[in-house]
Amino acid sequence: MLGTSYRKWFPISAIGLVAAVWACGLPASAGPPQEAAQVAITPRPKTAPGKAEVLPKTDIRADVNMVLIPVTVTDPLNRFVTGLEKDYFKVYEDKKQQVITAFSSEDAPLSIGVIFDCSGSMGPKLTKSREAVAQFFKTANPEDEAFLVQFHDTASLVQPFTNSLEDLQNRLQFTQSKGMTALLDAIYLGIHEMKKAKNQRKALLIISDGGDNNSRYTESEIRNLVKEGDVQIYAIGIYEPVGSRGRTVEESNGPALLTEFADQTGGRQYQVENLGELPDIAAKIGMELRNQYLLGYSSQNQEKDGKYRRVEVKLVQPHGMPLLRAFWRMGYNAPSK
Repeated sequence: MLGTSYRKWFPISAIGLVAAVWACGLPASAGPPQEAAQVAITPRPKTAPGKAEVLPKTDIRADVNMVLIPVTVTDPLNRFVTGLEKDYFKVYEDKKQQVITAFSSEDAPLSIGVIFDCSGSMGPKLTKSREAVAQFFKTANPEDEAFLVQFHDTASLVQPFTNSLEDLQNRLQFTQSKGMTALLDAIYLGIHEMKKAKNQRKALLIISDGGDNNSRYTESEIRNLVKEGDVQIYAIGIYEPVGSRGRTVEESNGPALLTEFADQTGGRQYQVENLGELPDIAAKIGMELRNQYLLGYSSQNQEKDGKYRRVEVKLVQPHGMPLLRAFWRMGYNAPSK
């Protein structure tokens, strides 16, 4: 039944692959997001722990590969739904049901990479873009860490991983727009830097106004890198209206490119035509990351073949609730020998 906000806390620790999930009840291009309200379900009273209960952190062996799946659940009004128990979720890998051995709905620390466009066309959009980053970090966990990559003609790591989000935002104050758009190189640099992350949950936030026109890496190379990675990608695309004379070929191709990358990782791309929407959308993405469930399972397929495995999450609909929706990463690459 519906109730006041309630969040369950189960510790979880595992080594392995991360399959990521993004949820949004309405298409990103449908306009400004609705207020990120929450619907909480009051869980049943817990009985004595049994074999199916979540193991404490110290009892999960570190040598067991575990697939971790962050899941966001929304109702028909695009509100985040919290308070669901493990029994409401079913996980399938390559159409075979898996046993969920770890479950959490805690606000776990994140490793975040901000990929910030400062190409020449971003000039009049920089102020609102900085505000968007500030709004995004308002939901931060004290244990979060973040880095900053800026790109124009080239991509550069302006701020390595830091726990001081204020320092990162101060770096943005000195941003100047110039040059072309090396978006693909910036994504490559972001995913490469994310290998140094201390937290299991990882996400990139891309803020850009167009497609790529100056990268060394190709779309195909980045597509493979994104597919193999364990990083969620969220993108805010600031575009001229469709049909506008100011919309370049690269900018016209930008939405499809960012949408593909985001969807592959379980993220989402928002297309923005009104700069005033930027901060609210960034805040919604931040809230999204704080209202996810984390499901863990050891794959029944123990082959270390490096092949891609498709993951599906199904919800058992709670009685008396409207139709709920879950969204997740399309899959992950198995470890190789």
